[in-house]
Amino acid sequence: MSRVLSLFAALLILIGGAAAPAQTFPKFTGLVVDAANVLPPETEAELTAKLEGLQKDTGRQLVVATIPDLQDYPLEDYGYRLGRAWAVGLKDVNNGAILFIAPNEPKGKRGPRIEVGYGLEPYLTDAFSSQVAREIMVPRLRAGDVPGAMTAGTDALIEQLRANPDEAKARTDAAIKEFDRTHRKRSSGTAAFGIGAGVIFWLLVVVFIALAAGRRRSGRIYRARDRDSDWGSVALWTALEIAQAAAESNRRSGSSGWGSGGGGSGWG
Repeated sequence: MSRVLSLFAALLILIGGAAAPAQTFPKFTGLVVDAANVLPPETEAELTAKLEGLQKDTGRQLVVATIPDLQDYPLEDYGYRLGRAWAVGLKDVNNGAILFIAPNEPKGKRGPRIEVGYGLEPYLTDAFSSQVAREIMVPRLRAGDVPGAMTAGTDALIEQLRANPDEAKARTDAAIKEFDRTHRKRSSGTAAFGIGAGVIFWLLVVVFIALAAGRRRSGRIYRARDRDSDWGSVALWTALEIAQAAAESNRRSGSSGWGSGGGGSGWG
């Protein structure tokens, strides 16, 4: 009987997998794919002209896209799959990149995201792509200026892709230094707060246990309604509040409306 049930379960899994819809992507219609319909015609035409000029002059291909639905995929995973589906850039050198947003997704999942082919990774590094997204695009997106954000981000990427190797390296090095400085400050501040909160939490727990043990010896039983006048419970509740504050601080530091995004995962 158990073998029959196992076979039946396997059959259900196969049927479920076969019935699951395959992931779909917007049709690749040109260097600007406004599938979410958020770009005015004049902005789309302006971006197309710039991107065509870049491709003609350098052989590198940059595609700008707005995605209506990520289909429950993480932004990074969707971008990687999108790059493979569209086959952006020349096949043998993988010199293509995609700048995209998903404006209909919840906050924190909208992008911008820059996916970069292997051939362009020396130019569009993770640090540089993150700087473009975070400092150039996100402020405009938060202000509701989607066309302005896409134009500014595109201009920054085109400038980098048109630069000679020395200029591109100088911009990349500056982006890396800024990235390291910002993240070092953020991580050190978070770590210091987390360590301090942890020490205080455990000290207060020790105090609470000691006080509770003393009260047991005296025959007093702790009750939840006594917490406002019980030093042991006050210590415990204070420790819990500190721990909650630390967790909330960490959560806020990792979530911010339009995500800062990045790139460099490449597809080959």
